[in-house]
Amino acid sequence: MVSMRQTSGAMKPPHPAAPLRVLFVCVGNSARSQMAEALLGVRGGGGYVPASAGTTPTGVHPLTVRALAELGIDWSRARSKGVAEMLDRPWDAVVTVCDEAQEACPYIPGDHERLRWRFDDPGAAAGTDEARLAVFRRVRDEIAAQIDAFLAGRSGARP
Repeated sequence: MVSMRQTSGAMKPPHPAAPLRVLFVCVGNSARSQMAEALLGVRGGGGYVPASAGTTPTGVHPLTVRALAELGIDWSRARSKGVAEMLDRPWDAVVTVCDEAQEACPYIPGDHERLRWRFDDPGAAAGTDEARLAVFRRVRDEIAAQIDAFLAGRSGARP
């Protein structure tokens, strides 16, 4: 399930030509937030500076790397990061990609837009490797569609 809800001010870059800084937050920073970071980085071009973090980082899931590789994105050197690493950075938007992160996410200081996107946790998928990979692909594609909608909604607002 995917939903988006704005909970604070509008997203504004620090300077009209500056890229928008977007932080994706999940619990483990192992799948959903990593995929969102990678996809925005590729699809957003130089107009965005994406990052991701988890409330309890667990390591990047190997099927995350594999699902992104199918799109030509090499995510093999990515690492899980904790939200604490991101607290001193300025963000234009903070996007939680699961309900658990929405509830557990600490206050992130600054004047930024807060978005809430909900995606199933592919790391919780059971079954064979192929069945689990199918779930990772589905969630990856749902995140990609949300990223595309996010970018389309901002195309008129970009310089």
